[in-house]
Amino acid sequence: MYNSPPNPENVSEMLPYATMTMAEFLENDLEGYEYVKGELVPIVAAAIVHGEIGSNVHFLLTSHVRENKLGRLYIAETTFQLGDRVVKPDIAFVSTERLLEDKLKGYAVAPDLAIEIVSPTDKHYDVTDKTLAYLKAGTKLVWVIEPIMKTVTSYRSETDFTLLNYEDTLTGEDVIPGFSCPVAELFE
Repeated sequence: MYNSPPNPENVSEMLPYATMTMAEFLENDLEGYEYVKGELVPIVAAAIVHGEIGSNVHFLLTSHVRENKLGRLYIAETTFQLGDRVVKPDIAFVSTERLLEDKLKGYAVAPDLAIEIVSPTDKHYDVTDKTLAYLKAGTKLVWVIEPIMKTVTSYRSETDFTLLNYEDTLTGEDVIPGFSCPVAELFE
């Protein structure tokens, strides 16, 4: 079983605090947590820059995805299962072909595109580990957005990735066909 949720006033309690099974996690729908290899991991509240970038990305993608009937976009509190993890990406895209399949399960398996915006409290190791978990679970494309350097790393696999800077153009490749925008627009 698990303990009561941590008190956000006490930083030491913000660490993983309990173990449970994935079934228990999914059954209890614990808000504000991800499930990683048997442990609950608190999701720290996003900084304002994180929220601004997330809003920009969602806005830019939404019009293209809806206009072209490519699928659906999901925001941060949407649950996706990746093998031994249950995560809540900052933004996720699931193609039209996979929508019915996922809805019938009650929660989504790996999205086609996962977008993670690096927060000041994120550790490089954890971001990389989560990126690899997406890819291993079948996510076709992962964008890791880094606010300080104003870059996007676009991952297709652990060996196939591209670092885009402020002057480059981000595309949806074959995952979100026809989508492109200057990387700079993500940070405006």
